Amino acid sequence: VQLQASGGGLVQAGGSLRLSCATSGHTFDIYTMGWFRHAPGKEREFVAAITWGGGVDYYAESVKGRFTISRDNAKNTVWLQMNSLKPEDTAVYYCAARTAWGAYENKDAYGYWGQGTLVTVSS
Repeated sequence: VQLQASGGGLVQAGGSLRLSCATSGHTFDIYTMGWFRHAPGKEREFVAAITWGGGVDYYAESVKGRFTISRDNAKNTVWLQMNSLKPEDTAVYYCAARTAWGAYENKDAYGYWGQGTLVTVSS
């Protein structure tokens, strides 16, 4: 499974961005797709996840109500719509895939990772 993340950039606080993650390869092995972020001086943290088949979504408390994860199975793509962005959302965002359900927030449970896309939110 290969993952390609895109859509990052510079945005002012309160603005929006939409990240995309294109998947290829053995996508039929994917059960769950997730987004994580890594800010300087912090651990990589869970942002959101969605089940590939049923589309059930999960969010970190810090982004709930502002971010929305979605997927299009036919296009093998997952998106992360980010609204009402805050400076503390600044990070490199990574999409990830795992071949099982559960443990959505556990980065060590994901076996496939994209290259990351930088999101910078200015105050």
